[in-house]
Amino acid sequence: MSPKQSDHVRLFIPGPVEVRQEILEAQAEWMIGHRSPEFADLYARLQPKLQQTFATQNPVYIYTSSGSGIWESASRCGVRDDAKILHLTCGAFSERWAEVSRTNGKEVDLIAVEWGQAVKPDQLADALKHETYDAVACVFNETSTGVRNPIEAYAEILQDYPDTLFFVDAVSIYAGAKIEVDAWGIDICLTSTQKALALPPGMALGAVSPAVLERAKQVKNRGYYFDVLELNKSHLKNNTPATPPVALMYAADKQLDDMLAEGLDARFARHEKMAEMTRAWVAQAGFEMFSEEGYHSPTVSNVANTREIDIAALNKFLRERGMVLSNGYGKLKGKAFRIAHMGDTQPEDLEILFAAIDEFLTQEA
Repeated sequence: MSPKQSDHVRLFIPGPVEVRQEILEAQAEWMIGHRSPEFADLYARLQPKLQQTFATQNPVYIYTSSGSGIWESASRCGVRDDAKILHLTCGAFSERWAEVSRTNGKEVDLIAVEWGQAVKPDQLADALKHETYDAVACVFNETSTGVRNPIEAYAEILQDYPDTLFFVDAVSIYAGAKIEVDAWGIDICLTSTQKALALPPGMALGAVSPAVLERAKQVKNRGYYFDVLELNKSHLKNNTPATPPVALMYAADKQLDDMLAEGLDARFARHEKMAEMTRAWVAQAGFEMFSEEGYHSPTVSNVANTREIDIAALNKFLRERGMVLSNGYGKLKGKAFRIAHMGDTQPEDLEILFAAIDEFLTQEA
């Protein structure tokens, strides 16, 4: 039984995002055994679509986890015991990935900038001149701050360091903006289903290069669940080492077809249009962007609470009208709020949201 429409609260939060009814229904296919020929067909059917959306010839592994699982996979399998990983941090999630590396026993160096700022390419270039790293890890789109980092420029710098692997968290930007995994030399590009791909949570996707598999052979304690060598062994048989999220894979099959029918460039243009609409509304409403000018995210806008409104009261007001946005994350709670414009959200959906916030602001004035 589907949820009652009257109970539905439209999500403008940066994950889980709004999921279309057709995608929810795609999960209700008859269940199949994950060691069956039918499952192998489903897995094989997903691969070329995933490779197209990541712009890669590399395999795209399917993880039964959130994107955080692939953080662990990358850190654990891609960095040798006597080597270091360099993390570029600019918010809560990039900082958390660095902590994941530490808790997996890796030696971590940081390039850390203030929340709201982007890590600049010259900072990376300078660090690489002074130290040797097995890998550089960054977040493409920092969900906590609304910052899009310039990873194309990082990729250009890393061309001069062929032994340094390049790990990119694209969790909140994949399927919302162009990612060129092969052209940018990304060795692990990871995402999860509940952001711009607009599926329910519970599955992560990782495009993994041959260089990562070679590096992993030199790492003794890779674990099991997130071991890229185990994943690759199963991938070659169109399968996964452990039980996969079959229902979510059916949903992904439907969503990827719909994305490709919309056209990737058209989808990315829609996301950019919604980001521009949001920034225009922010200025008109008397707020300011929290993210640094020139580095605004195309999928989630972080709005500085310069008018000092009660964000909890705003959300209560919005919920009564069937919608909700996100408070600031972590130390930004109450100091900012986030509006997600990703996935299958349309410009007209944002217009309804902005009108409702304007009504609240008028009422509070």
